[in-house]
Amino acid sequence: MSVSRIEIDATDGPARVGRVVTARGSYPVPAFMPVGTRGSVKSLDSRDLEALGAGVVLANTYHLMLRPGADVVAALGGLHRFSGWSGHTLTDSGGFQVHSLRPEVDDDGVTFSSIYDGKKVRLTPEGAVEIQGLIGADIQMVLDVCATLPATPEVLRLAVDRTAAWARRARDHHRRLVERPEGQALFGIVQGGTDPLLRQESAERTVELDFDGYGIGGLSVGEPRPAMLEALAATVPLLPADRPRYLMGVGDPVGVIESVALGVDQFDCVAPTRMARHGSLLTSTGRLNLKNAAFQRDDGPLDAACGCPTCSRWSRGYLRHLLMVGEPTALRLLSIHNLAYLLDMMAGARAAIRQGRLTAMCEQVRELWDTPVH
Repeated sequence: MSVSRIEIDATDGPARVGRVVTARGSYPVPAFMPVGTRGSVKSLDSRDLEALGAGVVLANTYHLMLRPGADVVAALGGLHRFSGWSGHTLTDSGGFQVHSLRPEVDDDGVTFSSIYDGKKVRLTPEGAVEIQGLIGADIQMVLDVCATLPATPEVLRLAVDRTAAWARRARDHHRRLVERPEGQALFGIVQGGTDPLLRQESAERTVELDFDGYGIGGLSVGEPRPAMLEALAATVPLLPADRPRYLMGVGDPVGVIESVALGVDQFDCVAPTRMARHGSLLTSTGRLNLKNAAFQRDDGPLDAACGCPTCSRWSRGYLRHLLMVGEPTALRLLSIHNLAYLLDMMAGARAAIRQGRLTAMCEQVRELWDTPVH
């Protein structure tokens, strides 16, 4: 029996609205997961996330296994107690680092150089399961191979084959592992680049292993959005309707809403908070560059249509001042706003699906984000 499942309240075409149910409880979907790489969303704390209504937060296995170490997180009560977060948590496996850090990859696993001290670190599918068990997230991901795009057919084929082989090893080890949090779910990952046939094959091979949910990896790594959506359209219909579907690493408004329309349930991305730290804000009238001198004397909120704590209290002029003088408070306040924007957009998507108007919402989001930075 699956540890996690999705309960669907309504659909609008392939899009669905409902909740993901786990041993911890449930969270509403479609959902955006703020990224807490090292056990914290950069510049925010758990109270900020609770106030924003986040249902699930992502943490990075690669970083936590190096600092402070998975054993330390376990000794301090697991990820929830360690971070003071009572909502759902998901840990990625380190597979994205196969793409971003270019480690040595072989059939058995990967060898990284630590970004902290340069020491060699070995990660296998079984090791990733054990480390994530110690960290104690509600959902862990299998170790996969995320190919850098564009990639040759040979590179994509090898990534698909290794991902499938590693997924079986991870599943088998997860099922026999005793020392893990009770009810911890394991998600498989579909690879295949932008090749629809490889995507279909990878989906079929992953579904055969009967995971608690399914990640769609290896997209939003430089390919054009139409190619990403074509790959998604080839993948999603092959994934079980009763399990969560997670598109990894996508957080731009158009990419998210178009993927919701194809039947994806949850997303994560560092972009909203990273953009905020550089003064790039998501607003109801498009992107706003707060470093623009025009906002120096602006007494209005970042977004008049936004009810987040930042927009409810502080002006553009004040926030720009904090940003320009390097005041750390700016990073927190601007990150709160950008996360509020995306979380509110997901709430809007859930309402639109229930009301049968997601197509209209997609058109509105596309039109808005075609406008230039202001």
